[in-house]
Amino acid sequence: MDNKTILIIGGGIGGLTSAIALRRKGFDVTVIERNSDWSVYGVGIIQQSNVLRAMDHLGLLEEYVAAGAGFDTVEVFAPDGTKVARVPSPRLVEGYPANLGVGRPALHKVLGDRTIASGAKMRLGVTATKIDDQGDQVAVAFSDGTQGSFDLAVGADGVYSQTRKMLFPDEPLPHYTGQAVWRYNLPRPEGMDSLQAYNGPTGVGLVPISQSLMYMFVTTSEPDNPRYPRDGLARAMRAKIANCSPAIRAFGEYITDDAEVVYRPLETLMVDGPWHKGRIALLGDAVHATTPHLGQGAGMAIEDSIVLAEELASHDDLESALTAYHERRVDRCRYIVEKSLEICMGQLGKGAPVDNHKATADMFAMVSQPI
Repeated sequence: MDNKTILIIGGGIGGLTSAIALRRKGFDVTVIERNSDWSVYGVGIIQQSNVLRAMDHLGLLEEYVAAGAGFDTVEVFAPDGTKVARVPSPRLVEGYPANLGVGRPALHKVLGDRTIASGAKMRLGVTATKIDDQGDQVAVAFSDGTQGSFDLAVGADGVYSQTRKMLFPDEPLPHYTGQAVWRYNLPRPEGMDSLQAYNGPTGVGLVPISQSLMYMFVTTSEPDNPRYPRDGLARAMRAKIANCSPAIRAFGEYITDDAEVVYRPLETLMVDGPWHKGRIALLGDAVHATTPHLGQGAGMAIEDSIVLAEELASHDDLESALTAYHERRVDRCRYIVEKSLEICMGQLGKGAPVDNHKATADMFAMVSQPI
């Protein structure tokens, strides 16, 4: 298909990488984003070897790697702080690290700058209030009172996707797992050269994101899905690591700013049926939201973006392209959602404990396969 107009709903990681991938194939792309400031929260994100390969495919690798901190291994620790494994990660792009930790604002800038430079049109502070598939076009009404027509609309609007709700109103809602994650940026210790994962009922990870910074993520049991007030959030996070190993507890002295704590209940979602209906399609968390235990949520969205662009460019009709996109992605994304949830349930005592060493190695073996 050539010269098609595509609307992307959502200006996050999935939406921006979709815009970049689609522009590289020559499509006319418009991105709408509800946040008029186009800002993201300031902690980090893990990007693993398959994501570096994807960024290379998108022509973004140099800027992307420069924005973060590379590492080639994952170290696994017992709850008492004893190191039990050092797992090498496969390098999928010669001459570059296997994995990258990067601050979300830095990643957002790389993707946003390239989206604009690609010629995609960005509209901030705008949502789609009505999406009407008319057979030969999608008519969209926007929150600013304007309207537009497109050959395809793509919902990249996250786990609470309004596009999914419009498209599949009977689809189950995201499922709360009983666990939540706390995140905070901290000084990076000298000599830290890997992601460090601590097993136990309270799971902890330390991820380098620059020469001087790392971020900590802490997964905790929160059975009643509480809403913590902003005031006192740093104190609450410190309390969550009070029973962890001495090395983890020592970082508590740096967790002091309530405004810098990012707390999020963990929800999961896997759309079992098609990911499109007519001229409207979904990607990323809108169809396969995962818990962060394998660090692949953003990676799956980025891979979706590349595959969607490839299939649209290589098919003559939309239905065949969107069906092929789903077929290439569904098993891989289901694996990440289900295996991440197994780790979560094991930490909560609702399933068998999962060996993080083996789970990490198995995940790397799977995502190393071509998309």
